[in-house]
Amino acid sequence: MLVWVVVTPFAVWAVLRPVPADVHFRWVQLVAFTPYAALASAVAPLVALASRRWTALAVSLAATASLAAWVLPRALPAGETAADGPPLRVLSSNLLMGSVPATALVDLVRKLQPDVLTVQELTPGAASALEKAGLARLLPYKTERPRPGVGGSAIYARHPVTPGQAIEVGGFGQAAATVDVPGAGPVGVVSVHPCAPSRADRFRCWADGLAALPPPGRTPRILAGDFNATLDHTAVRELLGEGYADAADATGDGFVTTWPYRPWHFNGFGIPPVTIDHVLAGPGVGVRTFAVHTLPATDHRAVFAELVLPRAA
Repeated sequence: MLVWVVVTPFAVWAVLRPVPADVHFRWVQLVAFTPYAALASAVAPLVALASRRWTALAVSLAATASLAAWVLPRALPAGETAADGPPLRVLSSNLLMGSVPATALVDLVRKLQPDVLTVQELTPGAASALEKAGLARLLPYKTERPRPGVGGSAIYARHPVTPGQAIEVGGFGQAAATVDVPGAGPVGVVSVHPCAPSRADRFRCWADGLAALPPPGRTPRILAGDFNATLDHTAVRELLGEGYADAADATGDGFVTTWPYRPWHFNGFGIPPVTIDHVLAGPGVGVRTFAVHTLPATDHRAVFAELVLPRAA
């Protein structure tokens, strides 16, 4: 009996993870920790082997192999990109209700020289502070949707911006725009931030916010921000299935975590860090590099990707 107590949780995890739906609110929370489950699952075959329970050994080996097959490729680079157009550097940061000092973010922009910056949890005060700190001199074009609390967002760019229809779900406004990149033409950008599935009553808001993200189109498209979801969540897997590529996964940095980078507790339990901040690149857009950067006064790491756009016809 003890053997099956060890084996069963990993077997159930391996069965539920590929299900093309969010089977339950609690599963949505748990599945974010699939890489940890894959690592821990290696114990189950050892216990089964030591106990000489051959059926349990077979089940545990299958579960471990399945979990490993889903997570290990994140450490393997995808290889060279076929795109041959201009580069596009993308930076994204969750400002934690506008708490990040404007000077710290502007200093990071000055250091990394992104062509596009997407921010989440942009408050009116934070938007004003970024203006005063000189962000407009570095990224003069923008579409801003600041709000008190956690629902605001914005896109800032080095090149001209045409604001698009923001994605409005549950009080979260995910800013959208088209950036006119020289040599590549229009590039669609969304500052992603659905509400967090922290409570059962927020589950539908979270699911709808992710489902509303646009599929790849005829022109290049970038989704960058705080997805409140990992590569193991159904909604993100569906986006990847539609043709998006996760920049961290493409460069072999898929195990680099983004939240929380400081100790964080839920119901008295410490939360191990996971990867919920992403840069997703549409079909035809190559990925050169990916990195995370730490900013003060936020629990998210900023994510930065160097992309390569297809050349305009």
